[in-house]
Amino acid sequence: MNEEELETMRKSFNTVKRRSSKINKSKIIELEKKVKSIKKNSIENLQNLKEIAINTLEKNDIEVIEASNALEACEIILNLINEYNCNCVAKSKSNTLGEINLKEFLKNNNINVIETDLGDRILQLKKTDNNPVHPTGPASHLNISNISDIVNNSLNCNVGDVAFEIMEVVKNDVLEKIHDCNVGISGANVISAEEGAIVLVHNEGNISLIASKDLHIIVAGIDKIVDCLEDAISIAKLETIYATGNYLTSYINIISGPSKTADIEKKLLKNMYGAERVVLILLDNGRSRIDNETLLCIGCGNCLIHCPVYNAIGNKFGFNNYLGGRGIALSKFIEDDKICFDSGLYICTLCGLCTVNCPVSIPTNEIIEMLRRDSTNKGFYPKVHEKIKNNIKNHSSPY
Repeated sequence: MNEEELETMRKSFNTVKRRSSKINKSKIIELEKKVKSIKKNSIENLQNLKEIAINTLEKNDIEVIEASNALEACEIILNLINEYNCNCVAKSKSNTLGEINLKEFLKNNNINVIETDLGDRILQLKKTDNNPVHPTGPASHLNISNISDIVNNSLNCNVGDVAFEIMEVVKNDVLEKIHDCNVGISGANVISAEEGAIVLVHNEGNISLIASKDLHIIVAGIDKIVDCLEDAISIAKLETIYATGNYLTSYINIISGPSKTADIEKKLLKNMYGAERVVLILLDNGRSRIDNETLLCIGCGNCLIHCPVYNAIGNKFGFNNYLGGRGIALSKFIEDDKICFDSGLYICTLCGLCTVNCPVSIPTNEIIEMLRRDSTNKGFYPKVHEKIKNNIKNHSSPY
């Protein structure tokens, strides 16, 4: 990221801060407490909840496939796509799909992925240095002039620096390109075990497009499972408040099975307007090994907005689509100690602003400090000057 992009990102973050500051904090304190309790109980009872969820989801005709790692998840997705003889898929915004590097995997297998989220599509058209900077505002570092240049160069058009015009051009291009796609892929915000339902939160309406394809593939980490639908909605509400500064998102899709109707003599008929088939891939990818509070995260990105390090250097601080300190903590378990170190383990200042501004109070700074101790013991730490090392070894002062 260059200085112009960093400055634009900071301005975007300040806009969210101003919007969030208008929300009556007293109204959401109880919601924060409730969601923290929901997430804590869910993680502590994850194995039991997962079994319940799989059972109820399958009763609702949602196919459930477990994937132990990223490669396994990608191969499952490729096999499903191949069943539909499709060389183009429509995709919505998803940090989990970024985690498994799905787009690159499918590209290497001659499958074209079309991003339907406006921010993600702009980054896709950008082609180079196109990593997101925020979980819900991936292109928050690009100003309108940057974006119009990207769109004009990629789509061979001549749109001006007018937000609505840019949106219309990108939207029409996406709709044209996904018209013949019969496979849609998305993530999930929350999964309700009791009802066997999947909750997806969005503002643009693009997930409704994804869910209308013949096959809807949903990829979600096992940490997304909670007890019931009421708990799931509470998480969706709190995530929206801190991600956008609004009390509620434009759309909350609840998927509890493929498309069906019973309007003819009350006989159940499948495959009406929506997906004829819904497949949920439950991803572990190191999550079952995590022994700290990292999995409490609801994905709002409020920690990034307030992180001084992230505001100084941007998305170099983090791992894949998991940005900032929380992303570094995840990388240790999703990948290894080397990746964790390279993601910025020792860049964090341990100031704790991420924890102060986290709606579920994840102690990310304490987790980072713990990971540093472990990393140092395994030989991954910033190297000190050779002269100092030698003097320390000889028990003498380096000066």
